[in-house]
Amino acid sequence: MTKDSSPTGSARFVLALDQGTTSSRAILFDHAGTPVASAQQEFRQHFPQPGWVEHDAGEIWATQRAVMTEAMHRTGARPQDVAAIGITNQRETTVLWDRATGRPIANAIVWQDRRTAALCDRLKAEGKAALIQQKTGLVLDAYFSGTKLKWLLDNVPGARERAQKGELAFGTIDAWLIWNLTGGKTHATDPSNASRTLLFNIHHNAWDDELLQLLDIPRSVLPEVRPSSGAFGDAVLDGAAIPIAGNAGDQQAALFGQACHSPGMAKNTYGTGCFLLLNTGAEAVTSNNNLLTTTAWQLQAPLSLEGRGVGGEGDGRKAATIGGAPPSPSPLAPPPRGGRGTSYALEGSVFIGGAVVQWLRDGLRAIKTAADVEALAAEVPDSGGVYLVPAFAGLGAPHWDQYARGAMFGLTRGSGITHIARAALESIAFQSAEVLAAMEKDAGIKLTELRVDGGATANNLLMQIQADLLGVPVVRPKVLETTALGAAYLAGLAVGFWQDAGDIKANWQVDRVFEPTLSRDRAAEMMAGWAQAVERSKGWAH
Repeated sequence: MTKDSSPTGSARFVLALDQGTTSSRAILFDHAGTPVASAQQEFRQHFPQPGWVEHDAGEIWATQRAVMTEAMHRTGARPQDVAAIGITNQRETTVLWDRATGRPIANAIVWQDRRTAALCDRLKAEGKAALIQQKTGLVLDAYFSGTKLKWLLDNVPGARERAQKGELAFGTIDAWLIWNLTGGKTHATDPSNASRTLLFNIHHNAWDDELLQLLDIPRSVLPEVRPSSGAFGDAVLDGAAIPIAGNAGDQQAALFGQACHSPGMAKNTYGTGCFLLLNTGAEAVTSNNNLLTTTAWQLQAPLSLEGRGVGGEGDGRKAATIGGAPPSPSPLAPPPRGGRGTSYALEGSVFIGGAVVQWLRDGLRAIKTAADVEALAAEVPDSGGVYLVPAFAGLGAPHWDQYARGAMFGLTRGSGITHIARAALESIAFQSAEVLAAMEKDAGIKLTELRVDGGATANNLLMQIQADLLGVPVVRPKVLETTALGAAYLAGLAVGFWQDAGDIKANWQVDRVFEPTLSRDRAAEMMAGWAQAVERSKGWAH
C-alpha cells in the first residue's frame, strides 16, 4: 500500500502499547512492520504475603502513558502521524476500579498470584472442573482472573455491595488501559483476554451466566467484549484523537505478529518461561493432553489468507475501517458469534525456560552472563547422558505437577559443568518438544515448522537443539518484537493501514532457519531419556 492510497491519509505509524508483568513499553511501527522508536519503564512488584503478587494499577497506567509519550517524542511523531493504537498485555492480572473516580479499589492481583488456590481446590472437589473446561477451554487454576475477581469482591470492604449497584468495573490490564486512554468512555476487552477469565464461553463468544453464578460475579462489573481488530474508542494525545483499534493478550498477539494465521502454524516465545501456541483455525479443539484451548483473536470479518503479491491476488475482502465503510459494530451490539472472524489456539506453558540459564548464572555461578551459556555448552558434542529437569516451580504443560522439583540425572565422574550447561539448554528444548507433541495429538496435525521469538532465540545452539528434537525447521524472524507487532497489525488492519494478511506476510522476514540435523532415532532416544527423568522428578514435594 502506498502512502497516497492509504485510507489513513498521511499517517506513517501504528503505536503498540505492550504492557508486561515487570515493565510498560511503547513501540512505533512503520508500514513495513519495522520498529522505529520505543520506550520502556519498569514498575514495582508487591509481595504482601508468600504466594501473593500485586501491582499498583495506577502506576501501570502512569508508566504506560509516559512511555507512549516518550516513544512519540523520540521520533518526532505527531498524533496525526499515528493511524491507530494497538494494545497487548499480561493477560490474567485483575483490576477492580470505581467507575465514578476511575481509581482502583485495591492493588491489581497479578497472574502469578496463588491466593485463590484453595478456592480452586474446593471447586474441583465439587466436580466443577469439567464444566469449566468445557465452556472456557481452561483448567481450573488460580492462574486465571475469575477467582481473583471473586476474592476482591469478597475481601475488599463494601466491594460486593458496590458492584451489585453498578458502581465498580472489572478488567484485565487491557480494559484498564482502554478505560484510561478514553477517559472512562470505553469499558471493553477482546475475546483473547476474556477467554482467560474462567467466565467467558469461548464457543458462544459471550460471558457465561452459569459461570458467573458459580463464582458469584455480578454481570454489571464486566467489560463489553469487542473484536480484537475493531473499535475501542479514541485516545486523546496532545489534543488529538487516535483510534484504539487493536487489542489482544500477549501470547495471542505474538501468534498474530508471527503471521501464524493459518491452522497448523505454531510459535514459541522463549523467555523466562516458554509459551507455545498452535493455531487451530475456526475450531476450538478440546485438549486431551492437558493443554489450554483459548481464543486467539476475533476479527470483524474472516482474515483473507491470500494477499496482494503473496501467493495470489486475494479474494477481494478488505479489513473494516473506523470512520469509513463498512462501519464498526455498534458499541451496544454483541460481538460476532460462532466462528465468523474468530480463530482459536491450543496453548501450553513451560514454567522454567530461560530461567534455567539464570539459575546457572546466579545459583551455580557457572557463568557470568546468560549469553555465556552457549559457548560453554558448545564445548561438548552432547550432554554425556546428563538430564536436568528444571522443575523449580513444579511442572507446567503437559504434566501440571505442582509437587515436582528440580533434579539432575545421569551424572558420572566424567560429567562436568559443560555437560550441565548443555543439559540446561536441552531442558528448554525438551519441554517445548513435549508441548508441541501434545498439540499434534490434540489437533491431529503434523508440525511443519516452528516460528520462534523472545530473548533466548539469540542462542543459536538452543535453536539448533530445538530443530533437532522436533525434526522440523525452527524459523527466527528478523523482527523479534512480535508481541507488540501483533497488536500493531490488529490495529492497523482495522483502520486500513494494512489491508490484509498479504501485507503482514510480506513484512515478515526470516533472520535464520535452523534445519534439523539429528537422526530421528537419536532424537527419539533423547526424548525417551527425558521422559524417564521427568517421571522421577514428579511428586517430590508431596
